Amino acid sequence: MSLEALIPSAIDGLMLGFVYGLAAMGLTLIFGVMRVINLSHGPVIALGMFVVYTLFTGPLGVNPYLGIVAALVIGLAFGVVEYFVALDRVINAPELTTLLATFSVNLMIIGIATSVFTTTPRAVDVSLGSVGIGNVTVLGTHAVAVLVAIVVAAGLYGLLFRTRVGKSIRAVANNRAAAELMGIDSRRMLALAFGIGTSLAMVSGALLSTLFPFNPLSGTGYEVKSFVIVVLGGLGNPTGALLGGIVIGLLEGVTTVFIPVSWVPVLEYVIFILILLVRPAGLLGARA
Repeated sequence: MSLEALIPSAIDGLMLGFVYGLAAMGLTLIFGVMRVINLSHGPVIALGMFVVYTLFTGPLGVNPYLGIVAALVIGLAFGVVEYFVALDRVINAPELTTLLATFSVNLMIIGIATSVFTTTPRAVDVSLGSVGIGNVTVLGTHAVAVLVAIVVAAGLYGLLFRTRVGKSIRAVANNRAAAELMGIDSRRMLALAFGIGTSLAMVSGALLSTLFPFNPLSGTGYEVKSFVIVVLGGLGNPTGALLGGIVIGLLEGVTTVFIPVSWVPVLEYVIFILILLVRPAGLLGARA
């Protein structure tokens, strides 16, 4: 295959990897703070898509990129509510209990969304032009998606490492009992962490809605991809999740030049298994 086809595909995949990484950061943040595997992650990504779509096609015709801000806020609120409704009473229960709790939310979101929107593919028609550099064409929507993903990821790090609230969340993640002895309300911090993780997932879905068609079931594929990325980067490690997303995005971009697109998920699952066998801690190691 010619280099002319490989380079543009690699660049597209690399840019998409930032959005994948943002979605995985939400999943790994929740696991790192409260040791909960969030099976409602995929439907929440799809909700982010429909937040942008609903605002964009509604009577106000809200710009899709303003809709991303709305997705961030709605995601935070939705995550906090989900935590108190589904997880608060079982947070210290065996892991299977929290797994089933989030899976129940998964089914409810999909059921309601398919009833309201059906499974007909939708799309957000937005164009920001393109920039050509030699044989490489970079779409404006891809470039903005990368920029937004970087800004949101930087905001997460600023929150976790530069604010009192962020330090409290990290303290609860490291040692919940010790944090409570220091006067930190662990219940509130857990709810906030779950809200932030949900917000990141919804923002990633909002960004993906500007790039690809979608329906209420679209989040499932991105959820599985997020699990692969989280394991690749290291469980509970947000930096690893971002790096893993970039790696998976680049892999997708390169491999589609050589193999049919339908085989790409198979390759990702093979990588998933190999990582579990060879380096279960991930590229950057799991956060304790």
